[in-house]
Amino acid sequence: MAELNQRTDNPYLLLTPGPLTTTSSVKEAMLKDWCTWDVEYNKLVDSIRQKLVHLAAPITPEEYTAVLMQGSGSFSVESTIGTVLPREGAKLAVAVNGAYGERIVQMAEILGIPVTAVRFDERQAVDPDVLEEVLKNDPSITHAAIVHCETTTGVLNPLEELASVIHKYGKTLIVDAMSSFGGIPLPVDRLGIDFLISSSNKCIQGVPGFGFVIARRSSIAKCKGNARSLSLDLYDQWDVMERQHGKWRFTSPTHVVRAFDQALSELEDEGSVEARYHRYQCNQQILVQGMQEAGFEVLLPEEWHSPIITSFKYPNQTFSFSDFYTRLKKQGFVLYPGKLTSEPTFRIGSIGDVHSEDMKRLVGVVKQIVNEKSDNEVNSSTDKNIALNKSSI
Repeated sequence: MAELNQRTDNPYLLLTPGPLTTTSSVKEAMLKDWCTWDVEYNKLVDSIRQKLVHLAAPITPEEYTAVLMQGSGSFSVESTIGTVLPREGAKLAVAVNGAYGERIVQMAEILGIPVTAVRFDERQAVDPDVLEEVLKNDPSITHAAIVHCETTTGVLNPLEELASVIHKYGKTLIVDAMSSFGGIPLPVDRLGIDFLISSSNKCIQGVPGFGFVIARRSSIAKCKGNARSLSLDLYDQWDVMERQHGKWRFTSPTHVVRAFDQALSELEDEGSVEARYHRYQCNQQILVQGMQEAGFEVLLPEEWHSPIITSFKYPNQTFSFSDFYTRLKKQGFVLYPGKLTSEPTFRIGSIGDVHSEDMKRLVGVVKQIVNEKSDNEVNSSTDKNIALNKSSI
């Protein structure tokens, strides 16, 4: 098979839900060293916070604020869960249809927070009517958490309908938008989201190192003293950033922050979230059509697909994902294994610095691999028949 990787800035494309392929200019932004106490750096942090708020809440930005938190996205999720719910008289409901909803439940349990898991099959979207029944029948629930894009399968949960149900019963709304914020239009203010969580290395197209929380000011102001952790105290992190104009409490990932600022500028240059959403949609549509032409079946119904990542079923019992993965990596593409427990799947992401030309190259390589495998199977079968015929003579 001819080498088809035409990218010169990366040995391969990361077709994953993050970390993902970044531009050369985002990587180059990390070449300068920054001091965490420097006024210029702190101004940069404050500028990033303001940009995030305007992305999330363009209608009423004054009602929202942004907090940056060291670590992966899960650190920011745990920081939010452990800080937002009061130590007494609070209970969390979590809509679960994948591994990341389950992770929120696990966090709450470890933190000693009363939690109700409202579980659905991993292969379906969260049903607002089912969630409503739980909220209606359990008035002790004070907060509700949902995962917008559950990358276990790539399902996009119906955020607007779920938010409406949660507000109907007066609950605080926490949204894990880890893999969707910046890549799917998500009006935090119009949806009335109290806390939205995402990460530097997802649809904004930065590199790993910190997460962030877009919070309603009136909601986070009530959280003082709630935290079950010193390092992950979301309220205290916010309070210091507010009072000291962008300063972090503890050492921040300065190079990652600078790369993220560059990534935000590139998002704006692309045409902001709407334009990026369109690109991701095009990527995913090319991917699905090409994979289906190659003989692969998508896991989810089309109406539940996100433009973030797509799950495909193994085509047959003899399919080797390890072999498939290795052959694609040699051609410049890195995939994600499946995360389902119910049936064997693998996943292909369509976000990051990935474009329609890249997806067309990918499906071209997949088709070559499939055709080569079919030819090899035919030749093998022919050889066996010849050998059998000779032995019978």
